[in-house]
Amino acid sequence: MNNTLIIGQYVPGESLLHRLDPRTKITIIFFFVFIVFLANSVLSYSVLTIFALGSMLATRIPVHYILKGLTPVWFLIVFTFILHLVVTNEGDVLIDIFGFSIYSGALIQGFAISMRFFLLILVTSLLTLTTTPIEITDAIEDMLHPLKKVRFPVHELALMMSISLRFIPTLMQETEKISKAQASRGVDFRTGPIKERIKAVVPLLVPLFVSAFKRAEELAMAMEARGYQGGEGRTKLRELKFELRDFLIFVVFITVVTALFFTRHY
Repeated sequence: MNNTLIIGQYVPGESLLHRLDPRTKITIIFFFVFIVFLANSVLSYSVLTIFALGSMLATRIPVHYILKGLTPVWFLIVFTFILHLVVTNEGDVLIDIFGFSIYSGALIQGFAISMRFFLLILVTSLLTLTTTPIEITDAIEDMLHPLKKVRFPVHELALMMSISLRFIPTLMQETEKISKAQASRGVDFRTGPIKERIKAVVPLLVPLFVSAFKRAEELAMAMEARGYQGGEGRTKLRELKFELRDFLIFVVFITVVTALFFTRHY
């Protein structure tokens, strides 16, 4: 486990991305998730990569901190790439060693899927790094406001999503503590047959679930003690407001989308 996992963490700052309206960031990320699947050439992937890396630099958060926090994701990216090299048999044979062949189609598909995975994780992680859980809750509630006309529990859904994001780092840290405690008692998670490893995970999962339910109960009691009654009649300390920088960021994103469509055929 890695206690520097950035997914769900918020890093305070005064960068451009920190000061953007959370609705702007959520909207751009929503559309980015779709357009990343439209990239089909080196140039189109370059456009998306420049946008993602530029956004990362705009946060003013140390690059090594972000990349180190994506360590578990790097393993999945490399595994995905290698998996395509093994199972895909399309295109021309590039390398043939001892009966094992690597095809050009496998190389292209592995690169494409790995890049999509990396860009999606990186860009979505920037949202939680630069936006507080309260801002995310307010933004989602505001964007889903029309659904209130059909009595959809918008506030409760937004709060639930915000709490889930907030507790990801906490649960990861709790998992690391429990695994170290179990390892000090002689539990081995890494060696032995698969069946024995699965049995060794049980002493890890049981206290983790107990701890998660205990935290949930404490949170519920704290909300009740503060008189929480749902979103009806609640006011907000900070009202969301679009500013000039939000419109400029939308212009930049539209430019990126346009460049993507122009570079898909090169």
